[in-house]
This record gives sequence, C-alpha cells and structure tokens, in this order.
Amino acid sequence: MKLSKAIVKLRVPIVLLTLVLMIPAFIFMLNTRINYDMLTYLPESMDTVKGQNILMDEFGKGAFSFIILEDMPDKDVAALKEKVEQVEQVDSVLWYNDVADISVPKEFLPDKVYNAFNTDHSTVMAVFFKTSTSSDETMDAIREIRSITGEKCFVCGLSALVTDLKDLCEREEPIYVGIAVVLALVAMIVLLDNWLIPLVFLASIGMMIVLNLGTNFFLGEISYITKALSAVLQLAVTMDYSIFLWHSYNEQKEIHSDNKEAMAVAIHQTFLSVVGSSITTIAGFIALCFMTFTLGRDLGIVMAKGVLFGVIGCLTVLPSLILILDKPLSKLNHRSLIPSMKKLSGGIVKIFPVFLIVFVLLIPPFLYGYIQTNNEVYYDMAECLPEEMDFVIANTKLSEDFNISSTHMILMDSSIDNKEVKKMIGEMEQVDGVKQVLGIESLLGSTVPEDILPSHIKDILENDRYELMLVNSEYHSASDAVGAQIDSLNEILHRYDPKGMLIGEAPCMKDMIDTTGHDFEVVNLISIIAIFVIIALVERSISLPFILISVIELAIFINLGLPHYFGESLPFIAPICISTIQLGATVDYAILMTTRYKSERISGVEKKEAMRTTLTASIPSILVSGIGLFAATFGVAVYSDIDIISSMCMLLARGAVISMLMVIFILPALLLLCDKPICYTTMGMRKCVRKTIK
Repeated sequence: MKLSKAIVKLRVPIVLLTLVLMIPAFIFMLNTRINYDMLTYLPESMDTVKGQNILMDEFGKGAFSFIILEDMPDKDVAALKEKVEQVEQVDSVLWYNDVADISVPKEFLPDKVYNAFNTDHSTVMAVFFKTSTSSDETMDAIREIRSITGEKCFVCGLSALVTDLKDLCEREEPIYVGIAVVLALVAMIVLLDNWLIPLVFLASIGMMIVLNLGTNFFLGEISYITKALSAVLQLAVTMDYSIFLWHSYNEQKEIHSDNKEAMAVAIHQTFLSVVGSSITTIAGFIALCFMTFTLGRDLGIVMAKGVLFGVIGCLTVLPSLILILDKPLSKLNHRSLIPSMKKLSGGIVKIFPVFLIVFVLLIPPFLYGYIQTNNEVYYDMAECLPEEMDFVIANTKLSEDFNISSTHMILMDSSIDNKEVKKMIGEMEQVDGVKQVLGIESLLGSTVPEDILPSHIKDILENDRYELMLVNSEYHSASDAVGAQIDSLNEILHRYDPKGMLIGEAPCMKDMIDTTGHDFEVVNLISIIAIFVIIALVERSISLPFILISVIELAIFINLGLPHYFGESLPFIAPICISTIQLGATVDYAILMTTRYKSERISGVEKKEAMRTTLTASIPSILVSGIGLFAATFGVAVYSDIDIISSMCMLLARGAVISMLMVIFILPALLLLCDKPICYTTMGMRKCVRKTIK
C-alpha cells in the first residue's frame, strides 16, 4: 500500500516524467534499424551462413541480383551496364560482353554462353553488390538501379524483395496502427461505461508503446515482423490491465469517499491480479526466445518488454491520468451495452454435458487440421508480397523468359584441377532442375585456355583461395524439388571438395525449413510447461493446469486447423508464434473464470450455483478482453497487403474469439465434470468435496 499511496501522491510528476522520457524514446525509435531479411536469423554455425560470410570477406561480394532487359539493342544494354557499374555499392556486373565483344553475333557464341544471357526478346545481366543482402546501402543501390534502367528493366533477387518489402511496410504501418487504435477505441466505447476512459487508456498504453519501441534501439535492430506486430500486440494484450484498474477503481469509489484513497486501494488490488495475468503472457513470449531461428528471440524479447511496460504503465501512468482527469471522467459515464449474463449462465450450466460432448467431438478433426496446417506452411517470402510488386513481376519474368526460378552459388577450393571441376560441372548439370552451371571452366568450354579469359572476369569468379560458380535452377526457393536438388548438388560438390559450400537464397531457406521444424516443437513444449507451472502456482492446484491448458490448446488447434480446411497456406513463422502467443495471452480468460469458481466453492456454494455466479460475473470481463484483442488485430489483418502480417493478425483475431468462446462454454463444463478431483488436488478446497453431489 505504501507504493500505491506514493503513486497517487506523485501522479503529476509521474505523467511529466513519462512525457519527458518519451522524447529520447521517440528519437531512439526512429533510429532503430529494421531488418527485412529473414535469412539473417539463421544460426551462425550453419555452412550456408559461413559461406555468405566467406563470399563477403574473400570476394567483397554480398548481395546478388539479376537484371532482365526486354527488347533493347545490345549497344544500349552495354551502355546501361556501364551505368549500373557506376552505382556506388555495385561490385561487378556480368553480361555476355564480358565473354565476347558485342560486335560478334550472338549466334556465333557457344550455346551455353548464349542461353545463359539471352532469349529471343530479352537479355539478363548478373549484378554483385559490395554489401549484404538486406543492408541499407544495398537497398539504396537497388532503388538507384531501378531509376537508371527504366520500365523495360526488371530487378530480381532477394535484395529486390527486401527493398520492396521495406517500402511496403513503411507505407502500411502508420495506417494499420491507426486502424488498430480506432477499432480498439470503438470496442472500448461500446463495452465500457465511460465515454472518455477509452482515450485515457489509449494515451497510457501509447506512452508505454513508445517507451518499449524506443528501448529496442539497444538491441541494435529488430525485424520488420516485430516492428509491425509489437505496437498492435502491446495495445491488444495490455488493454486488459487498464480495464482491471478502471473496474477496481470504480468499486473502491463506492467504499471510500476520497478518490485518492480509492485509487491507492485499486492500484494495490490491480497489482496482484495484473502481475498474475501478465506472467503467463510474458512466459509465452519468453518461450519464443528458445528458437534456434533467432527471429523468435527478436519478437519474444520485444513483446515481453512490451507486456512489462504495459504493467508499469497500468500501475503508474494510468492511475495518475485518471486522477488528474477525475472530474471530466465522472461526468461522462454511460451504461455499458453488455447485457446481464444471468440467463446465458443458467443455460450453460443446465446443458453442460452437451458442451462436454462438443469438446470431445472437436478434438479429432482439429488436431488433424492443426498437424496438416503445420505441414502446409510456405517459406518463400516472395509469396507474402502482392502480385503487382516490382520484385514479383521481375521474378515472374526471370522464370518465364529464362526458366530460372532460383540461383545457387558454389564456393570451392580454387586449387582443384580444371579437368576435375569441368567433370563436376557436367555431373551437376545432369541433376534434375539444374539449367546451367556458370564458372570459369564452363564459360571457356573444353578447348579454350584459361589465359584468354579477361582478367576482370577471373577476378569476379576466382581468387587465390576460392572459385565462385553460379547454378541456375528451374525450381523455386523453399520448394520440395529444390530441397532434393540441393541435396544432390551438395553430394556431388563434397565428392570433389569436402569443404565446398553451396550457398544462396534456396540453400539458406532449406536450412531455415530444417531449423524451424525443430523450433516449433521446442517452443510449444517450453511454453506449455512454463504456463503449466505458473497456473499450478497461481491456482495452487495440480489438476487445474491440465484442464485450463487443454481448453486453450483446443482453441489453438481450431484456430490453426481451420486454414487446412479453408485451403489456406500460412507463412512458416505464423504457427510457431501464434500457438505460443495465443496460449500466453488468452489463458488469462480461463484463469479469471477458474479463480472466481474456486472462490465461490471455497465460500460454501454448491458447484452448479457457483458456476452460474462465476459465469455471470466473468463473461463480461472475458468479452471485453477478447473483443479488445480481436478489434486491435482484425483491421490490420484485413488491410495489410503483406501476407505474413495479415495472416498473423487474422490468426490472433480469430484466436481471441475462439479462446473466448471455449472458455465461456467448454471450460465450465470441464470444471463441473472434474469438480471432485479438483477439490482433492487444490489447496484449500478439500472441504468442498462434500458439497459436490447435489
């Protein structure tokens, strides 16, 4: 209580201090680098990551792109190539005039050289950059190349994807944050009993969001997914805490004549309930930090911080604002539109065996759907962008005109005999889906001496330690076909050079597929165990964690099982994150109901009457919480053109509603069914056993 009274006393300094802290936080927020490349979150120990580092260290090359030029005379292409070479971050550009003079008719060129660079109406050049795939300098270079080349040119490659993704995110983010705020505001106005308090909630939560985003600066950088979701999630998840305080304050005002004293008691009571509620949510986010694919750690740390800031704001800034605005707040009360839940509560209790049957019947189809959805996810980030984006159009052109859907790079020992290398290339070109392998040996042909090759070409493809080759593949990145192809290429490569490396977008994505499959199991297990322990400690029960987690897990099965039955494919990161976030964020609904039921039973009320009272009291709070989470995420899901953001927000919105319905209808049935074992296995409830049979 001393701390609560101190907060009440220092309400004005608390608000002023928060406003002052927002200034550096806002500056830090604007200067926090955003990472748009998912592949950078792979573990450093992987060969694909080591290979990318070698490519940068040994060749001074990071990113790689193709530029497709349509219906352009060769002399204009040559002039354009020179302009591209002048772009600051471009290391080198490889086109057919590096192998033969453009005065030589293309028809006289070896088939391999001709086919590598030309079709009937288009030509392609390969561009190597000095900087990494997702660096700001590379993205600036992509934009400059696009401005130089004009409408008849198309830039492919992961760097082009990252550039388009960044531009789209920066356009969308202010809009969907605004949508989330407006819809959350509407939900609170409808569901709460005061016209002004929703704005006070948003002011308090908004301050904490800025502070949370500002402290991300000290992490070095955050992913675009984290940036896109963190503000919306923090708003949705921490809104409950504000509602707890407001309801507690109104209850205490009826007991205490002094508003400051009422607020001090409300802060003290809210602290106990909010800390218990927030721990499960934080545990869910912390579980993401155990992913080998470190995007989970990125999202987990930022969101765990966000929940912590939300709790701090709820217990300090919000009560301060409410007291400062107490007079206008007291004049703007209105009747809540949530009706009495007595009839619904009675009906649920009366037919509770029906809900037990529903519970059992739902498990098989949605457990199956849940498993299938996890097997049907996609990993190709190109699929998360709209079809009209420049990168998507360029990649389609590359696939249609040149039958190239992905390009791998080989790094191998440059001291290996040329004959052996040519033999290896021949084997690789027999692998299904390999269109061509381009290296010094393949460009020269079998009879041309290496000395005839221009020195700048040799510098691009070879140094004193490594030789670089390009493998053009007909298969898309992240497909099963390209995975089998990579395995075959690696097998051939390691026969000729045991230390050789196959790198590039598709090999990295294959590693990502292998990594995240393991991560999904680990994160799920850790989050369930952590939340099981927390519920056991909070409820002081062995049986209740099993019941509560089973209810929310079924809600997760339904939420993630529906995409399979709808024929939808989710981005790979969605099931991993959503299963953990939904469990951590919505198990609070179950804890709220269970705690009230325990209290009624301990006070001597018979189990069915206890459940009727529990439902009548708990359903309004669960509705406000669930609809608040739905409102904050649904609008973003509908608006966003980035599928990974849209999918995750839609899953969060749907998950909130499903969890809410499961807790209102299924949990009461399970609690009534298991009342006797609950009483035996829960501290303080053994005396309730004799009241169970009535």
